[in-house]
Amino acid sequence: MFSKLKQFKELRDKAKQMQAALSEESVTIEEDGVKLVMNGNLEVVLLTIEDGINKSKLEQSLRTAFNDGVKKVQKLMAKKMQEMGGLPGLS
Repeated sequence: MFSKLKQFKELRDKAKQMQAALSEESVTIEEDGVKLVMNGNLEVVLLTIEDGINKSKLEQSLRTAFNDGVKKVQKLMAKKMQEMGGLPGLS
């Protein structure tokens, strides 16, 4: 039982380390007048929109930028997890 608690603590500590490391990373996506910067915790850090973009183009550009940002952050998460040796107890 204590072994499982120790594993859980190690897992939690490693997850906290990963979250801290990911918060320092960011991805930038530029799509038809929309610039989106997301950190590794999937938080939007910056969103800029050029003047004069029509509504339907803006909606499409935002959708594409957010989806691309999430995919890039997911790849970043996988890379960081691999660099940190994975998470103990999940093999």
